[in-house]
Amino acid sequence: MQDDNTRQPDQKTTNRPDIHSLSHKDLLALFEELGQPKFRAKQVEEWVWEKNASSFDDMTNLPKSLRAALSERCSMGGVKEVVKQVSQDGSRKYLLRYSDGVSVECVGMPSRGKLAVCASSQAGCAMGCAFCATGAAGLTRSLTAGEIYEQVMHVRDDFDTRVTSVVMMGQGEPFMNYDAVLGALRKLNSPEGAGIGARHLTVSTCGVIPMIKRFANEPEQFTLAVSLHSAVQRTRDMLMPGVKKYSLLHLYDVMGEYVDKTGRRPTYEYALIKGVNDTEEELASLCDFCRSNLAHVNLIQLNNVRGSKFQPASEARAQEFVRRLASVGVEATIRNSRGSDIDAACGQLRQNVERALRR
Repeated sequence: MQDDNTRQPDQKTTNRPDIHSLSHKDLLALFEELGQPKFRAKQVEEWVWEKNASSFDDMTNLPKSLRAALSERCSMGGVKEVVKQVSQDGSRKYLLRYSDGVSVECVGMPSRGKLAVCASSQAGCAMGCAFCATGAAGLTRSLTAGEIYEQVMHVRDDFDTRVTSVVMMGQGEPFMNYDAVLGALRKLNSPEGAGIGARHLTVSTCGVIPMIKRFANEPEQFTLAVSLHSAVQRTRDMLMPGVKKYSLLHLYDVMGEYVDKTGRRPTYEYALIKGVNDTEEELASLCDFCRSNLAHVNLIQLNNVRGSKFQPASEARAQEFVRRLASVGVEATIRNSRGSDIDAACGQLRQNVERALRR
């Protein structure tokens, strides 16, 4: 565990917009008001989105008087790294705090010269999934597109290497914060942002059906993952009460429409829970749900969470799921567990830090 205050959020943000929230058009209007040439907007955007500047003073190709004027008009946003945990496998988990005191988690996962980031879309989550540490704490607020983007840049700068993929699988339900998530994805994809290929940007949803339909109509080839966790309705309703109103039959139909419209293969996330969704009935239902769908099943070894009644299924059971799914023509893999020696579960680090502070 490490406490790092290398990047402090701007504390004097009253009535000053975060510059990450300003569009190119907004910046052009601002510079016209300040009597500055239009090219200044491009310079500022490069500092904000590509270089991840932490202060207007960092913008050394801008006149000092302009930097002062920008500081009076806008804030830089920014995050404070409250805690960093480093795993033996090289993964790093961060608890980051924004200027209003709200904190979120994100994770950097290096592998064979690549760097993946798991980012949060909300502080907390309202979906209430029974096995999730984040869901137990409830929702604090949604994040802005800039705040989501800043998580990725924080990890990039800490590793001092380019981020090659991002998964929106951290805290929150991304499709309950759709516009901000899409804005962050587009900036992460943009050559004037992080420059990450669209197919390497993944959104994971519990199955918010109206937003899956909307996502299918977006022009970019972003990747979709659906947290399934059971293909038996009563089990899924118990595990995932936040999407109880969306039936598995409806989800099945919508995912077929998604594949037909996009031609892209979605992933179904399935956390194997001993005695709950690893039974023969559950396996047979999962095979039936996936067999005629273009899909990949990502089997997850459940993280141990303090106070949880759920336990992970055995490795042998996970292998049996892979074998049986393969027998009906469905590719499945067991997700390599990263950071198992630290607070790996979403929301777990935040909970443990807050618990320690209350002592």
